[in-house]
Amino acid sequence: MKSSSRSRQVSLHRAQRRRSEAGSGANSILAQCAQKIVSWLMHRRSVNQVIALSLLTGIGWAIINSVGLQPQAVTGSPADDLLSASGRSEMRSEMRSETVLPTLNVPDIAFQLQPFSPIAQANDATEISGNRIQINGNALPGLWQQKNGQIGISTTALTNLTGLELLSATNPAQQPVRWFASTQDDTITLPAWWDATDRYLNVSDLAQRANWRIQTTGTTLQITLPPSQVNGIRQGKQTWGDRLVIDLTGPAAWQTDAADSYTITVTGTITRQMVAAFRAIPANLITRLDVAPLGGNTILKIKTKEGASPQIWSTGSPNRVVIDIRQDSMVEKDVAWAPGLRWRQQYVSLGASRFPVYMFITRPNPTTLALRPIQANPGSAIGAEPIVTQAQRQRATGAINAGFFNRNNQLPLGAVRSGGQWISGPILGRGAMAWNDQGDLIMDRFALSESVTASSGQTFPVLSVNSGYVQAGIARYTSGWGASYSPIVDSEIVVTVRNDAVASQQRMGKAGSGSVPIPADGYLLALRSNSGAAGNFASGSIVNLSSQSQPASFDQYPNVMGGGPLLVRDNRIVLNAQLEGFSTNFIQGTAPRTAVGKMADGTWIIATIHDRAGGRGPTLAETAQIMQQIGAMDALNLDGGSSSSMYLGGQLINRSPRTVARVNNGLGLFVIGQ
Repeated sequence: MKSSSRSRQVSLHRAQRRRSEAGSGANSILAQCAQKIVSWLMHRRSVNQVIALSLLTGIGWAIINSVGLQPQAVTGSPADDLLSASGRSEMRSEMRSETVLPTLNVPDIAFQLQPFSPIAQANDATEISGNRIQINGNALPGLWQQKNGQIGISTTALTNLTGLELLSATNPAQQPVRWFASTQDDTITLPAWWDATDRYLNVSDLAQRANWRIQTTGTTLQITLPPSQVNGIRQGKQTWGDRLVIDLTGPAAWQTDAADSYTITVTGTITRQMVAAFRAIPANLITRLDVAPLGGNTILKIKTKEGASPQIWSTGSPNRVVIDIRQDSMVEKDVAWAPGLRWRQQYVSLGASRFPVYMFITRPNPTTLALRPIQANPGSAIGAEPIVTQAQRQRATGAINAGFFNRNNQLPLGAVRSGGQWISGPILGRGAMAWNDQGDLIMDRFALSESVTASSGQTFPVLSVNSGYVQAGIARYTSGWGASYSPIVDSEIVVTVRNDAVASQQRMGKAGSGSVPIPADGYLLALRSNSGAAGNFASGSIVNLSSQSQPASFDQYPNVMGGGPLLVRDNRIVLNAQLEGFSTNFIQGTAPRTAVGKMADGTWIIATIHDRAGGRGPTLAETAQIMQQIGAMDALNLDGGSSSSMYLGGQLINRSPRTVARVNNGLGLFVIGQ
């Protein structure tokens, strides 16, 4: 029954296409005539005549463009099929046949990492490199390298500056791509290599196929594309949002910039007559649309309703750039980025909601990839800066935000241990993760139980270590906090302990005033609202420190990152945010999330989860379900909201940098072998 129905639809579609040929041909003839009239007038007629007839020509262009402006009037010509197609995959399949293909064949279950056989090694010597790429005279930031006479452009720069579509890849040394393809299967595979911070695609074959001219000038890579001209811009409503089609005489590069609106720059010229003739129609998700020529390029400024963004792709034969404005604009893909590191993004469904999930799938090990905490201020636990800045300064390949912190004073609020040194201690028995260089990972609710015993024999509990979480009592600060300590609250008494003996004691003033050096061979004790204990720490007296992790298994791992709440344990949801001291607003809220999970085979899932299509981000309960659904046997929530950020290859891959907050710390992924 389904096959018979499909055949009737195909027959109807073909019949509509045949009936539309005459109208389509008339529009083409009218367009050609209009162009010839304007050209003749510019050479033969007076200014007044040109103006008068230009108005008529504008009306003619409006008639031409009306084919695209009113979707319900779409005919069956190839150009109109783009506006009548319901989505990207359907359009691509129609280029090849009448059969509809799925967008991406990615399973919704956990998968095994495939063994990698790299063609290019991470430590290959670089002959020439630069950080500027010039496309048809327009200079833009972007990394490139030249090795053995071959030009490699960083993966993110190549996709961002040209519009090249990155396809799923199982081998990090071979990257399938698509750019102005005539069919769904019209792809090209580019060799790849990588260094400490990025992955580069060899564009030699692509340049030859696309007739690009490439040359190097100092640190600038110059790319000249064959000239292209915009033949038309058409707009149509879709069930999922809006579609814009830019018809071109040849392939063109494009770039997108997101601020209060989206600015899309296409390296194709457009006539002022065409711009004047274009009229945006009422749309589903577009609230404003402007088109303008600029320096030989075509500029589109698009404002959208909240939650909507552009998904941009291209077709060849004929050449078009297609801009889909939709609330589910993320494109699913699964890319082997480097040995041991896979970048994956997919939608995960919970009931009627679809959540975009961005992931690193990895297994740290001593030979290919290391994972360790990174922080805003390498010399201090205090500070906040974008995860992009942290990752680039520390030369990480990838990174995500991690632990909680106080946005006002930029102090950490949770466990951070790196290489065995406490940067910040755990608080409130919240969820945390611990791991070693072999990639072994455990997760649990974690506490650090410490106490100091004075020479008087009296024992005092130490409530926190290197923490911005303040309580009345005693806190301890080590050199992991920084070179010195400034009081967090008024009237603290600071005791300096060196080699297990009290070296000095002093009363501090207002919060933030003054500082005390933190000794490398000891620590500081900060007494808050606890002046009665000060008499037990006289200068020269002995102090004994006792420290124990709960659970004790955390002591076996050099690296710890705290977050919370714990989401999944042994494939069972164990969410109890109230137990871990989180507020009611936090527990009930919806927001983007960052989380880390472990599969049954020990593979890591490092994920950011964003707003559901047409709605808000996940709740904590939904986050636990999503992590479980993508294969995590254990999972931990980390800091989220505006902090949720995922960095790869020089840029954020999960959101616009204009929407992300500064963070105190993160997790950095480092490709080994440089």
